[in-house]
Amino acid sequence: MNEIIVSMQGISKSFPGVKALDNVQFELRSGEVMALLGENGAGKSTLMKILSGVYTRDGGTMEIFGKSYGDLTPKLAQQVGVAIIHQELNMCRHLTVAENMFLGREKYKGFMLDNAAMEAEAARVLGELKIDIDPRQVVGDLPVSKQQMVEIAKALSTNARVLIMDEPTSALTSREIDDLFRIIRQLRAEGCGIVYISHRLEELAHIVDRVTIMRDGQYITRMNFADTNLDEIIAYMVGREIKEKFPRVTCEKGKKVLEVRHLNAGRMVRDVSFDLYEGEIVGFAGLMGAGRTETTRAIFGVDPKEGGEIVLDGKNVVINGPQDAIRAGIVLAPEDRKKDGLCTKLSIRHNIALPNLDLLCNCLGVVSRQKEDAMCDRAVENLKIKTPDVDVDAGNLSGGNQQKVVVGKWLARDSRVVIFDEPTRGIDVAAKVEIYNLMNQLKQQGIAVMFVSSEMPEVMGIADRIVVMCDGRITGEVMAKETTQNEILTLATRFENKFANG
Repeated sequence: MNEIIVSMQGISKSFPGVKALDNVQFELRSGEVMALLGENGAGKSTLMKILSGVYTRDGGTMEIFGKSYGDLTPKLAQQVGVAIIHQELNMCRHLTVAENMFLGREKYKGFMLDNAAMEAEAARVLGELKIDIDPRQVVGDLPVSKQQMVEIAKALSTNARVLIMDEPTSALTSREIDDLFRIIRQLRAEGCGIVYISHRLEELAHIVDRVTIMRDGQYITRMNFADTNLDEIIAYMVGREIKEKFPRVTCEKGKKVLEVRHLNAGRMVRDVSFDLYEGEIVGFAGLMGAGRTETTRAIFGVDPKEGGEIVLDGKNVVINGPQDAIRAGIVLAPEDRKKDGLCTKLSIRHNIALPNLDLLCNCLGVVSRQKEDAMCDRAVENLKIKTPDVDVDAGNLSGGNQQKVVVGKWLARDSRVVIFDEPTRGIDVAAKVEIYNLMNQLKQQGIAVMFVSSEMPEVMGIADRIVVMCDGRITGEVMAKETTQNEILTLATRFENKFANG
């Protein structure tokens, strides 16, 4: 039996208005991958931030490699051998790979930085992990997947023996996920203990030895992965059985709502044409870099268009910026919710109210508190946002609840088209079902729904019609009930004989 290298008992932690952890226990053994699972807001990331020194605990005990510790700091945690790779990568984009790996513990030659030594050491660590990255490359020039690998190499360059990965595959392609799993297996074989936090439960079978499940800030159970199944894990996570992971409602296809004709915007949106109708959900599938997100941004007016037409309810609309789109009745829940969809230092109330001031203000520009309260309460109730009240800062919410706030701010508007870009990235199974139900609700109301997703089962399970993109162009359009994953993948990798739909 591998030795226990981390033992946390009776851990508690509170934030203003929120009890994040309540008498939680957790253990990790050397040479194992422990999946830490739970809904958004269950306390997983908070617990791991205590272990890595980001947060201090309010109560409880902690032993690492047999030695008791009180409150850790990030520096002390690193010295002890604990490293965390956060869901939002913490990289200095203007620095090189080697400079990022040695940030805060630089090597010197006399009074000068010894760049050659740092680059050589970085190359050694990257080589051991079989990661093909030049240590002299600027991190900002690397794709997200490579940045993820640099974070892992950085952690291991500190001789970390406890590695915490928070949603490491949320922005990776299937091939990049395979590379990540190879590295995880290599580290496990070398005796490293790995804590793996993910909402993609189908990944667990490939790498996980045991699972620890949390719910509402409390420890629920711990078990060997081989002795359980995904349905049982989900039931423990949400406290009930989820019978239908992809709820689908049938509606009669109505009139055409949106026409996009020969849209061009930069290199990644080339001659894109498609239609959206009442009573249907249209999913956009494709590999990373296919141009799906860029298409949503061009329609919403975030990125400038070089050509093309947008027709809403039979009338041409000119969209030069997001305000034009919002006024016309087209809204977007963006892929990067923290960067583009939320003001994390503002409350839920203000995040929901800000884009809706035209609905909340009287002729003198004074906000009606009564209307604002009603709007916010309705969003919290309809989307089941977990919060003690609407005056909590959005930045204090879990990832899934932040996503719900992004969606909630558009529900008050009389929108004709709602665009979701990766709406379920980084959120749990139960929260995903709530987002799917919301899409179905909009569909039933005659609102045209377009959504981008990198998860093939999700696109096939929720969409009525699927538009496939590759290299900035539409390469095919299929009905979800009549297609297969192989057919979609073939269209998504069609680099020859591409055609624009229209």
